[in-house]
Amino acid sequence: MPRDTARDVIVVGAGPVGLMLAGELGLRGVDVVVYERLLAPARESRGASFTQRTAECFDQRGLLGSLGATEPADSHFGGVPIDLSTLAEDHYGHRGISQFRTERMLEEWVTGLGVPILRGHEVTGFEEDADGVVVALHGPDGATGATARYLVGCDGGRSSVRKLAGIDFPGTPGGRGFLTADVTGIETRKRRIGENLPGGSMIMAMDLENGVTRVVVHEAGTAPRDRDSLTFTDLADAWQRLTGESLHHGECRWISCFTDASRAAAAYRSGRVFLAGDSAHIQPPAMAQGLSVGVQDAVNLGWKLAATVRGTAPEGLLDTYHAERHPVGEQLARNARAAIELRLTGEDMDPVRSLMTELVAHRDAAEHLAGMLSNLGVRYDLGKGDHPLLGLRMPPGRELDLPDGTRARVADLLRTGRGLLVTTDGAPVPAAAGLTDRVDVVTGTWVTAPEPALDAVLVRPDGYVAWTSPGSVDELTEALARWFGTGEQPAQQP
Repeated sequence: MPRDTARDVIVVGAGPVGLMLAGELGLRGVDVVVYERLLAPARESRGASFTQRTAECFDQRGLLGSLGATEPADSHFGGVPIDLSTLAEDHYGHRGISQFRTERMLEEWVTGLGVPILRGHEVTGFEEDADGVVVALHGPDGATGATARYLVGCDGGRSSVRKLAGIDFPGTPGGRGFLTADVTGIETRKRRIGENLPGGSMIMAMDLENGVTRVVVHEAGTAPRDRDSLTFTDLADAWQRLTGESLHHGECRWISCFTDASRAAAAYRSGRVFLAGDSAHIQPPAMAQGLSVGVQDAVNLGWKLAATVRGTAPEGLLDTYHAERHPVGEQLARNARAAIELRLTGEDMDPVRSLMTELVAHRDAAEHLAGMLSNLGVRYDLGKGDHPLLGLRMPPGRELDLPDGTRARVADLLRTGRGLLVTTDGAPVPAAAGLTDRVDVVTGTWVTAPEPALDAVLVRPDGYVAWTSPGSVDELTEALARWFGTGEQPAQQP
């Protein structure tokens, strides 16, 4: 069996998650290749929006602007609206963006970094040893193979990599069926967060681009459908039964179905094999979370895997991927189950809906719930301290006046893919002297003084605050060593 040149990392899947991970690795000089089962990029757009935190991830790599104009997306939990206008931070998501457009943006970034994307290749097996992973593939020319130090499955909810790795996928199987389609030539009232109907049915309609409307139908009592036998007439008939309105004259660009299955992998890592995105967690697309949480998986894993490949990672860095992202996946699965029950149980759930509506009228409750849905509320254990930013993402719009008279946002300063240490006193930082290949030290003055004070802050490459002064109990030297190693080049990590 012919075998491709050995690589540092093999990524399986060229969807948004696999492409984001490949870009994060390529940005740092890692020898990475992407294998994709499909012969050409998919034209359908399963995802049509992403959260505010995912927009920030794109922004801190200089990618957000290339997506063009987006619309702000309102927030809701199980159909209960959340008033985001009362919150101190911008929690609005971005909607109306076809997944195809997001993938095209990411593919241009990845190929521009010199990362090859090999299409028409399906993983059929792999073997792991002390030095790496040997992957068996079936490609356009038949059986082939590839070797790498690490393998990452970004190949969707039916992940071959996850199954071959023997990683359990516990959760709730799908019991409810949903139909969804992209349609042109129709005019229907927009129901962007969905509309509950009597008996537990639900419909949704939102604008995409170029006159396309995304419609979703759940008819109470309807079991999951077989995608291969589904027709647009099935969806249009269900829509008419529920609304009295006909969509039959519309032109269907794409149609699919999904269920309310919600699962999270038992482990995000097994030896040299990792999972990210839908390979690691699935939930109903109506939650509008899957693409976003998957992209954030990739941003979390990318810099850690790159540091390990380059031999600069401190001991245990790769283990923090599962430790940090698995709880997010489990919370996502739990929230999806709760939101679906709240939305689709029918009139018996009305008292709970009324209570939820009262609760989210309180700013603290709204902020907590919005933080889960926007992903701005994700907090990692990044050390002891009392600064409110510690463990959260650094707001990327925070601006600094630099000594050369220019002004820069935190997002701009993170585009190198390295860590960022911001100081405001201009004094030398001996602790970071040997880490210039991993951490950028920037001196400046905050344009708007933070409350509480932030004289210095260490931001990881994924944008999360690992240390503050004042606030952190650990010394800066300890925080730098924990996340970036020491100035001495350590031995290559296994």
